[in-house]
Amino acid sequence: MEKLLIVDDDPGIQKQLKWSFADYEVVLASGREGAITAVRRHEPKVVTLDLGLPPDPTNASEGLAALKEILEIAPFTKVIVITGNDDRAHALKAIEMGAYDFYQKPVDSEIINTIVSRAYSVARIEAENRALKLVNGAESGIIGSSEAIGRLKQMVQRIAPTNITALLLGESGTGKEITAKAVHQLSDRKKKPFIAINCASIPETLLESELFGYEKGAFTGAHKTTKGKIECAEGGTLFLDEIGDMPYNLQAKLLRFLQEKIIERLGGRQEIPVDVRVVCATNQNLEEMVKERTFREDLFYRVSEITLNIPPLREREEDVFILAQFFLQQYAVEYKRNVKTFSEDGLSAIKAYRWPGNIRELQNKIKSSVIMTTGTQVTAFDLGFFDHENNDYELSLNLRTVREQAETLAIQKAYALSEGNMSKAADLLGITRPTLYSLIEKYSLNIN
Repeated sequence: MEKLLIVDDDPGIQKQLKWSFADYEVVLASGREGAITAVRRHEPKVVTLDLGLPPDPTNASEGLAALKEILEIAPFTKVIVITGNDDRAHALKAIEMGAYDFYQKPVDSEIINTIVSRAYSVARIEAENRALKLVNGAESGIIGSSEAIGRLKQMVQRIAPTNITALLLGESGTGKEITAKAVHQLSDRKKKPFIAINCASIPETLLESELFGYEKGAFTGAHKTTKGKIECAEGGTLFLDEIGDMPYNLQAKLLRFLQEKIIERLGGRQEIPVDVRVVCATNQNLEEMVKERTFREDLFYRVSEITLNIPPLREREEDVFILAQFFLQQYAVEYKRNVKTFSEDGLSAIKAYRWPGNIRELQNKIKSSVIMTTGTQVTAFDLGFFDHENNDYELSLNLRTVREQAETLAIQKAYALSEGNMSKAADLLGITRPTLYSLIEKYSLNIN
């Protein structure tokens, strides 16, 4: 139920308005200080404000001052000012100051309800538009409105036009590749390739040829000359993810490339000039690795000309819901599900969880929940949250129902952890793929 703040010093008007708004959770305030306190505490989307407030109800100055303060602390709030019949000038002044609408006494329940309902509709549309701007803005995928993400966006915008080598630090799943792509998209290299390579996912024996390429005959199986990732990124951006896992003997060759902007293919003698901007990332402590002599000190200083710290999701509480809603809409379209939003217990579960796997974990949970849910709202159970200790769900005495709930939850968790790979999900569950598909069909989990 939406909260509606009514600011009026007349108990009779308060009672009349509260009776008129039975569909809202009404909060009452009788003066400017009470109104400001209520706005901070309850964060209502809509406020009705009588301009005639104490200490002098015949003077609109106190009401206009209250309006000014409300819009300063909550600029998106829709304030409907209420005035006397002969006070049209002050009503227009309030509109100039940013009030959404005005209404002249005496109060007509039907008319004021229509105005308030329209104000809520406008507030919802504007909130959705702001969320879309956060998602589709120039930041190229850095989604969020928290202070930490605001600082990250500013740094990305500042370094993007330069060729400075950036080092992105952050836990696994925080969005380091998304940030690297944002640097690329905001640079003058955006029309050239963005090439990403994960140094931890390629065997040491193959990483050199992947990066620098190789000449025909350089080794057994090298049947033709092949460009490496660095050459493929010519004119664009090369993203070296998990650079802390780069073999020590290869670090010297990478350093030479970064310093001189030339490479030599494996098995070749020709120096090849390249124009590539480099962004690196790691979740390891490179300074400690330098002390332990597992990472070259000269390379560390070369790749960290500027360092950007990407905060974990647990430090971006206000961004969690924005990201969750974005992923919900994305996967609802992708999987053709009629899922609109989250239930109250779903939102509570999302807020309470610490998200050790960060954005990647959130994304996978939302994806699996969209597939698993059979309604229009994603619940905590759909998300795979089931608190046995706190008894968030009433446990049925019917063993068949208990088994169904437990198996459904296990399938959801396995699906999320395996990122939608059914073979991996079956392995996690200790069953075969045909058995997994049979359970999905049995419980009508609607997986494509």
